Amino acid sequence: MTIAMETVDFTLPTDRAATSPPEARGLERDEVRLMVSDGGVLTHARFHELPNFLHPGDLVVVNNSAMLKAAVDAIFGSTGVLHFGTWLEDGGWVVELRDPHGTPWSGAPLESGARVRLPGGISAVLRRPWLPGARRLWVADVSGDVWRLLVRHGRPITYSYVTQRWSASYYRTVFASEPGSAEMPSAARPFTEGLVTELVSAGVVLAPITLHTNVSSPESREPPSPERLTVSESTARLVNATRAAGGRVVAVGTTVTRALESAVGPDGLVHPISGWTKLVLGTDHPARVVDGLITGWHEPGASHLHLLEAVAGAVTVREAYRAALDTGYLWHEFGDTALLFGS
Repeated sequence: MTIAMETVDFTLPTDRAATSPPEARGLERDEVRLMVSDGGVLTHARFHELPNFLHPGDLVVVNNSAMLKAAVDAIFGSTGVLHFGTWLEDGGWVVELRDPHGTPWSGAPLESGARVRLPGGISAVLRRPWLPGARRLWVADVSGDVWRLLVRHGRPITYSYVTQRWSASYYRTVFASEPGSAEMPSAARPFTEGLVTELVSAGVVLAPITLHTNVSSPESREPPSPERLTVSESTARLVNATRAAGGRVVAVGTTVTRALESAVGPDGLVHPISGWTKLVLGTDHPARVVDGLITGWHEPGASHLHLLEAVAGAVTVREAYRAALDTGYLWHEFGDTALLFGS
């Protein structure tokens, strides 16, 4: 796969996909690799060394959304899998139909009124495309209780680079407490309870937001879909106080970055917010309150790359990705990580 970014062109070798959790490769969660870019200097470390790169008074903001088992076997002329992205106020759901091995749907064309059969005699009737000008995601009306369907028949969403199924426990972060994400907020996966304790003991403050992820688009250049979020009054207050005191606000993942930046008011302060966000960050809409972010390594063409540029700058992102490709970092939700600060 090759793309042309504003920052760098790169091809992702197929052997750079982390096809299994680090635990299956003989590592603890917090032993994945960590690249740190701070002040123009790149440092290679392991994730459990994160406290060495943060300062007392820094604020680390995490996503407490928990992943649903959002993939369900489906039949629409031929076999497939239906991904449940998010629920809507009118009772509908945003869904995506894919082939059984996690590749784009190649069966009968999807159209309004199409009926997708699901386990337990339940069906999903496609109502309309979710986003203007795109037909990958659809709004569907489901004949049964989706939450019960996912508990009984769901499994974690996976894509073709994951070669076997892993239990839902591998997709749960230490912060997960609010069910609602179609996919794991994976930047937080390397955190462990012991590492959180070490950060707090070092004077680093942690605070949560909630952003329920929609299904991703690994093959396309689509902008991020609207997503549900909540930024509480206490977290907003901590962000503002940290910045006023000269501390740094570090977002754990693109989801946290999107949530915090969606909560910034005209006064430059973070305010409590609850609802939906459509915010798209990039070089033309840089981050205003996030000073750095912890992130995994993203696919060529992913909209997340522009969000990284919005926080860390184009030069930092370009140099980090070149170094990751040169030194064997692994991609995707079970892969390695980076901590990128703005230059």
